[in-house]
Amino acid sequence: MADFKIVVSDPKTKTYQFDITGAEANQFIGRSIGQTVDGATVGLDGYTLTITGGTDNSGFVMSPTLPGPRRQKVLIANGVGYSAVAKGVRRRKFLRGSEVAPDITQINTKVTGYSDKAIEEILGGGSEEVEAPAE
Repeated sequence: MADFKIVVSDPKTKTYQFDITGAEANQFIGRSIGQTVDGATVGLDGYTLTITGGTDNSGFVMSPTLPGPRRQKVLIANGVGYSAVAKGVRRRKFLRGSEVAPDITQINTKVTGYSDKAIEEILGGGSEEVEAPAE
């Protein structure tokens, strides 16, 4: 069974993190960066999520340019996973392919389709006031 941390970034408000296991997690396996997923898998009914990246259990990032789910050592000049310090510098780095596999730990997504209810309302934390700490 796969366990994932799903990071949902809402461009309008903020970022939320969900832990999913079992059948919900299996819906992500085999999907690639750029594909859409129903938000109901993480409890956000009516929302549409787009996979934007992620990391595996060793911390290697998913690259949208590499096909498949495996880890590869590639020569890169700039892009996901490496930023060159000078022009023309290239480096051989391990990157993960763009397909979600069971050894992926974190999946980054962004909201692309909205529901009529706000995420705060769905999660139940939007209308409550937080008391200031006592001084």
